[in-house]
Amino acid sequence: MSIRERVISVFAGIKPDVVPFILDLSHWYYHHYNLSWDLTMPYNKPDYGLLEIHKKFRAGFYIPILTVGWKIEYKSDINCSVFKQYVDGVPTIVWKYETPMGTIQRRRRWEQKSYSWPIYEWGVKNKNDLKILQYCLEGRIFHPDFESYNMWNEAVGENGVVYMPFGYSAMGQLLNVWMGVENTIYATFDMEKEVMEFITSVNENNLKLVDLLCESPAEIILMGDNFSSDIQSPEFFNKWSKQFYVEAIRRFHNAGKKVAVHIDGRLKNAISMIAKTGADCGDAITPAPMGDLSPLECRKEAGENFILSGGVAPDLWLPTVQVKNFEQAVIDWLSTAKENFRIFAAAGDQVPPGAEERRISLMRELVEIYGKY
Repeated sequence: MSIRERVISVFAGIKPDVVPFILDLSHWYYHHYNLSWDLTMPYNKPDYGLLEIHKKFRAGFYIPILTVGWKIEYKSDINCSVFKQYVDGVPTIVWKYETPMGTIQRRRRWEQKSYSWPIYEWGVKNKNDLKILQYCLEGRIFHPDFESYNMWNEAVGENGVVYMPFGYSAMGQLLNVWMGVENTIYATFDMEKEVMEFITSVNENNLKLVDLLCESPAEIILMGDNFSSDIQSPEFFNKWSKQFYVEAIRRFHNAGKKVAVHIDGRLKNAISMIAKTGADCGDAITPAPMGDLSPLECRKEAGENFILSGGVAPDLWLPTVQVKNFEQAVIDWLSTAKENFRIFAAAGDQVPPGAEERRISLMRELVEIYGKY
């Protein structure tokens, strides 16, 4: 079977010949080859260098860079701009919304050490800012760009399955993009009514994107708000986001799509929380030593029908950790396949910058030995 056939087989509830081996090598690739990682431009066309790296390591590809497959149009009285600035000699990227109600902006700053763009200026600081953001997001018009998705899918071929990135729910926008975790949690108490109005209105708009992607050629939709149970507990999720996720997943399933949800933080209660929405797969699952559950505990919490995709924590890829620890983590993850074939061998989120190249090949070799049915 090809990697594509293995992935599709597991989503269909059919045991493959070998545990599917898929990786997100993008962060490692751009760092390793000192390539520019530009968040201001769309990646509508396939990055053939990135795809060739996946083929070199015989690792399945599944996550395109940024948003692929759809575009956003804003109301005519909203000016949305994205531009670069240098602050104290350091590159920054600014996202700005200018509206009749006022202006908000957020800023990311380049960090060479982590090879990433962390947010250092949040855009929503008070009730008025929240109203501005709501005005911008609740009126978005989504347009198909299925040609770009098809180009990625064709370029990947049998070496994987291209998931369609959905983006964040309304709460995900606040936690991860516009307010940050601490400010958002305070806001759910200090301005609960306004936050609930924002969540309701923006998620109604998000369902329009759900309906658009139901008509897309994608077989698997990737959702998620970087779930971690220490940030979004089941109680928090049930209040703010569960209704949206259940409805979105219902619509995707009715359209014949499968749904993976990104769970890249604390796992206890998060895996079962997402499984109960009807989602098919948990992506970026990171067990011990960095995570809070063992592989077997992950399976127990997931139940019988939920796919677990992940397995190797970021630090285990680095030369500072003994190879034997890396090997054992892969073997422990693969051991769960003996009881349940609903598992993908992958990274806990991404293969990190600085990862030893040899370990990427080693993981594939271990999958071929210990992941064979």
